[in-house]
Amino acid sequence: MPLASAFASELTWPDYDAAVRKGKTPILIPIGSMEQHGHHMPLHVDVLLPTEFARRVAVEVGGLVAPPFTYGYKSHQKSGGGNHMPGTTSLDGATLVAALKDVIKEFARHGARDICLVNGHFENSWFIIEAIDLALRELRWDGIGTVKVVVLSYWDFVDQEAIAKLYPDGFPGWDIEHGGVLETSLMLALYPQLVQLERAVDVAPAKFPPYDVYPVKPEWTPCSGTLSSPKEASVEKGHILLEVCTRGIVAALRDEFLSAGNRAQGDAPAIARAS
Repeated sequence: MPLASAFASELTWPDYDAAVRKGKTPILIPIGSMEQHGHHMPLHVDVLLPTEFARRVAVEVGGLVAPPFTYGYKSHQKSGGGNHMPGTTSLDGATLVAALKDVIKEFARHGARDICLVNGHFENSWFIIEAIDLALRELRWDGIGTVKVVVLSYWDFVDQEAIAKLYPDGFPGWDIEHGGVLETSLMLALYPQLVQLERAVDVAPAKFPPYDVYPVKPEWTPCSGTLSSPKEASVEKGHILLEVCTRGIVAALRDEFLSAGNRAQGDAPAIARAS
């Protein structure tokens, strides 16, 4: 019988248990942030987008979407405008690592063996890897050695063909695509009621020196908070992004989780710990 929802939190515990206990249901964990996205978009863009990608992919691969991480690591000035911007609300790296490590271990305790972390906030990247490393190490101590974790950021699946359609006048680079064409187009396609495009500020692509300064220099961040202009964003571009990213993520998870050659064969004996 198909599950009532792709969202794990919307299931009863018996239905969730039956789906996860045997280790054949991938768990997708969206990881975002509360971060400013210009004058035209809300603070939870980085939560909404990975959650929707996770939902679409879960439907295709028979997975379940976990509740998202709604706070992320501190916004970096050269990729998110900076943690000094109003509304941006962040975690220390150690806090994010500890929370994510615990959640990975909990899903493994439930029986999940295939876990995908769907990132929507660039600055989370290294802390996600640290959390995975620590979680897998502690799970091996408990004799659970067959958990596989895939970590991905949806924008990495945008291929050159799509980039040519999205940026006919030249691609500014992912490092300054904060609040620009990519995120605005996706929001227009998915949540148009949350986008006030008439309030978008048309700024030139941000230019930063090849070094950082702390405390940050607020004048380095464009007044809009975005690092490139969203003026060329459109619903049509949003649908291009939805299609290419969803297709790419589905293919990756089918290869890593569902192909016979990539499945683990059984948990190892627990590693004895020194007393």
